[in-house]
Amino acid sequence: MGALTGPVVAPRTLLLGRYDAARRLRYTGRTTTLPRTTGPALAELLTTTDAGHSWTGRTFSAGWGTRAVVSVHLVRPDLVVEGEVEVDAAARWRHPARLHRTRPDLTPADITPFDP
Repeated sequence: MGALTGPVVAPRTLLLGRYDAARRLRYTGRTTTLPRTTGPALAELLTTTDAGHSWTGRTFSAGWGTRAVVSVHLVRPDLVVEGEVEVDAAARWRHPARLHRTRPDLTPADITPFDP
């Protein structure tokens, strides 16, 4: 996970990423809106940062068919989350991911590198 939308103390959505073989954090997609109780609990596990973040200076689209950008807060990409996503035949996400849970038992190094 690399960023969030909404207030830092109560995130509304998460912007998810996965490291590639060169250790660059690659954006993979965004979650659905988080339940009101999930955001504040998740905020306690996150640390905002801009220093050295792979996504510093990057903009993210607010959605299909719009040029509007969403305001995000970058976070230290060390929290692993588990979710569910539906993909099409080209392996593109059809919808936002549904967050299931955090995985404090894993680090980003435990995850298979992203291979587009």
